[in-house]
Amino acid sequence: MGAKAKKAMKKQLSKASAQLSVSTHNKEAAAAAADFLPLEGGPARKLPEEKPKEDVAKVLYIGRIPHGFYEKEMEGFFGQFGVIKRLRIARNKKTGKSKHFGFIEFEDPGVAKVVAETMHNYLLFEHLLQVRLIPPQQVHPKLWKGFNYRVKPLNWVQIERKRHDKERTLEEHKKLVEKILKRDLKRQKRIEAAGIDYECPEIVGSIEQPAPKKRKTDRKKVDLIGMKSKH
Repeated sequence: MGAKAKKAMKKQLSKASAQLSVSTHNKEAAAAAADFLPLEGGPARKLPEEKPKEDVAKVLYIGRIPHGFYEKEMEGFFGQFGVIKRLRIARNKKTGKSKHFGFIEFEDPGVAKVVAETMHNYLLFEHLLQVRLIPPQQVHPKLWKGFNYRVKPLNWVQIERKRHDKERTLEEHKKLVEKILKRDLKRQKRIEAAGIDYECPEIVGSIEQPAPKKRKTDRKKVDLIGMKSKH
């Protein structure tokens, strides 16, 4: 093969390679354009703009509630901001005493937000109130169970009277007398250690059996017997 034939072959090879590169580039451009073609039936619709969600939290947690600031006081104080839907103070089930935290639900979420911003760390009776909003998904379903329940204070005098005056068994009576004697012995030792010359009176009590209660009918019989003996 001569030099002229070699040059002609090189030219043909370069032309073929150039044509292949142009065809592949055209194919890639067509595929890219096909990806962005509009759907059939008209131009593409614009998606609606997502608006930021409004605050819907209406329930407030209130901590460090001072003693004496209960449902009526809280309703009068926080009612100045807006309408209160529900209010509850956590209380001890046995004693009915306040646990110093509670919850308030307002009808307007905007009012609840204002209260949370203004009343947090508010000084009330030497207590810094802790107020914060509770998201709706975190509100317990049983939070407002019995929210309108009014706690009646326990009559501790009556409870202690019943406990003191109850009828005791023989074993309970023995334990009671033993405690009294031990307490009296400790008292005597403290008096002697202080250098005081004092004779403590003896405690009269029966450990074996409690003294029976006298009935009014027995007293009447004794009085009648005494009257007959005099006559």
